[in-house]
Amino acid sequence: MLTVIGVDPGTALLGFGVIQDSDPPRSLGYGVVVTQPDRPMAERLLQLYTELGALLDRFRPAAVALEQLFFARNVTTALAVGQARGIVLLLSAQRGIPVVEYKPAEVKQAIAGYGRATKAQMQEMVRLLLDLPAPPQPDDAADALAIALCHLQHARFERQLRVFRDGE
Repeated sequence: MLTVIGVDPGTALLGFGVIQDSDPPRSLGYGVVVTQPDRPMAERLLQLYTELGALLDRFRPAAVALEQLFFARNVTTALAVGQARGIVLLLSAQRGIPVVEYKPAEVKQAIAGYGRATKAQMQEMVRLLLDLPAPPQPDDAADALAIALCHLQHARFERQLRVFRDGE
């Protein structure tokens, strides 16, 4: 079965969500990698590298799903996210895992049916789609699960499209 890990990159909190393509999709695990803000950035990036690498080795996903980088007004935040994204991209390339990226509005559209859905709406839809007892927490983990679900939906559509094309 297809396993996907969604990642919401950040240097303070890196959210992850692992899902398996079943009917309904099943969460294999989610959470955050937390780094300490008082530690040097190099140590924090090493921690992200080590812990995310262990997750990739444990779950052996067929794909890593990320949101496309969104440039906000806060340059410091954008740089920190970029550094964490670099870790994700490096780890994926080292393991030969394809990386797929989606715009934030694409993720919201795929999960909630509305490209401007709120965080609360997204968390509730992720809970429903994965049949979880409560909305996933923290936000970073919920976002990562949503990104993984978005990719699963796209992958399912692509498979159906190939079947349709091959059948003609």
